[in-house]
Amino acid sequence: MILNFVMTILDRDRAEDMISLYNDLGLQLVLTMLAYGTATNEQLDLYGLEATEKAVICTFAGDELTGKVLKAAKRRMFIDIPGNGIMLAVPLKSVGGGRTLAFLTGNDSLPDGSVPPMNFEHELITVIANEGSTDTVMDAARSAGASGGTVMHAKGTGAQRAEKFFGVSLADEKELILIVARSSEKSAIMRTIASQAGPGTHAGAVCFSLPITAVAGLRMLEDD
Repeated sequence: MILNFVMTILDRDRAEDMISLYNDLGLQLVLTMLAYGTATNEQLDLYGLEATEKAVICTFAGDELTGKVLKAAKRRMFIDIPGNGIMLAVPLKSVGGGRTLAFLTGNDSLPDGSVPPMNFEHELITVIANEGSTDTVMDAARSAGASGGTVMHAKGTGAQRAEKFFGVSLADEKELILIVARSSEKSAIMRTIASQAGPGTHAGAVCFSLPITAVAGLRMLEDD
């Protein structure tokens, strides 16, 4: 069994409904974070949408339960229809201790040596940038094929050593930008972000990617 970190990104006024869905399926730990979208005015106009504040609802689930969550989200929240949100599952390699694993999985256990497969159609690009740099990062990402992203406010707590090497203090206010992309386009997007908005620039962006085992809500991306 693979243990996933399941994330749902949707309009903030629908967050309680998604939390109820998680709870109905018996998920043990549910986290809610506030965010906002980065859709361009052209994208919003295309689907008749308005720019709205977002919520990121997170939980942990095994592979079988992850499938049930995605199915329920499509049925109850219409999560696979453009404009209703995105749900994705990021596989975890390990957790901190047997009790933690038992709590997150409802006393199920992972087989010894179990590791997630490494062949993924989509990946989650995570960008940490200086406050006010979202447009710079997203302009770079879109020029390399990204369709959009979700932004959360954060605060760095790094040491002064980072400022010497990267020209940016990790203690400043930050923006955490999440971009779901095809694996085939991931490298180009990350290279472009590093070139146009990376360390040494005003944005000071640092990016990395995480694999996605399952995803819903990317119908527009998949149809392109």
